[in-house]
Amino acid sequence: MNKSVESVPEYVPGKSTAQVAAEYGLNPKKIIKLNSNENPLGPSKKVQKAIRKSAAAASLYPIADASNLRYSLSNYTGFPKENIMAAGPGMDSIIDGMNKIFVAPGDEVVIPVPTFTYYGISAAGMGGVPVNVMREADYSVSVAKIKEAVTDKTKIIYVCTPNNPTGNVITEAEVRELAQLNCILFLDEAYVEFSDAESLMKLVREYDNIVIGRTFSKAFGLAGMRIGYVIAPEWIVQKLLSVIPPFSVSTLSEAAAVAALSDKKHLEKSIELAKEGRQFLMEKISAQTPYKAYPSNGNFMIVDVSPKTSKEAVDFLLKNEIIVRSCDSFEGIGKSTVRITIGTQKMNKRVVEVLKKFK
Repeated sequence: MNKSVESVPEYVPGKSTAQVAAEYGLNPKKIIKLNSNENPLGPSKKVQKAIRKSAAAASLYPIADASNLRYSLSNYTGFPKENIMAAGPGMDSIIDGMNKIFVAPGDEVVIPVPTFTYYGISAAGMGGVPVNVMREADYSVSVAKIKEAVTDKTKIIYVCTPNNPTGNVITEAEVRELAQLNCILFLDEAYVEFSDAESLMKLVREYDNIVIGRTFSKAFGLAGMRIGYVIAPEWIVQKLLSVIPPFSVSTLSEAAAVAALSDKKHLEKSIELAKEGRQFLMEKISAQTPYKAYPSNGNFMIVDVSPKTSKEAVDFLLKNEIIVRSCDSFEGIGKSTVRITIGTQKMNKRVVEVLKKFK
């Protein structure tokens, strides 16, 4: 076995509805799944139609570089096709690709934690060394701490904005300061469509070391299709096209993503639902329960359930047919925090009702 993978931890995903139903003896039809930041509205009807139409071509290889999707993304983002690269499975493949390009054994990647755990898992699997930097008490990024952690071995700084699981964003001024460092700055904007702060993709036009990662899993409701993409300087896009396996975006996934980009009404409805829902949960949890809800720019929020533990909260909610995410697997967040995906209004009301009983 390659020594670099001996100590790499396994990624811990949220439990599926089927897993929870079997473990707790629940009716899967009654379970509310709010642990993986999925879109409760699902994919749009246009997407479903496109998938059915494309099914007949499933015996044929897809376009190697997903060029149809790249053209559609060009219209969506305003960047030329040469600055865009799409790949599957999801954002994870983009992260793997970045680490393949830049991280050799012994090289470092700097990661402000708590955050999405796969940055470090991927880098470690290639012999890299994850260097975790604690965020501030309010989970904001500390530029000073990141700059202090950067060394001659640092190749990439990974910043999730809005951050998973805490929901806060990095500012443009902070990004500009970090972009002066001699390494790649990867901004994971998986949740940017839900954010009150604008995307920072415009900075790709100014800096040759800024990469923006995006996904179709959240606002577009395509988590099961596994499509990620980057907006990046052309030289990085060309290298990603070299190291990421060809045909990684399937025929059905590409058709689904192109259709999703064309359905602005569904996207707007999904964003509005998330923003209204997180405001509702913020107000109700703060006013009607003894627990602290944190403001968020994503389609999720974290709740501190102290003095209870996150495990106790998750178990209690599961017994009441609600799946939320324990944050125990996120470094630097403690043992009393849960992450709740924003659901429909009916789902959100149910969450508040159950949390009121958790005392």
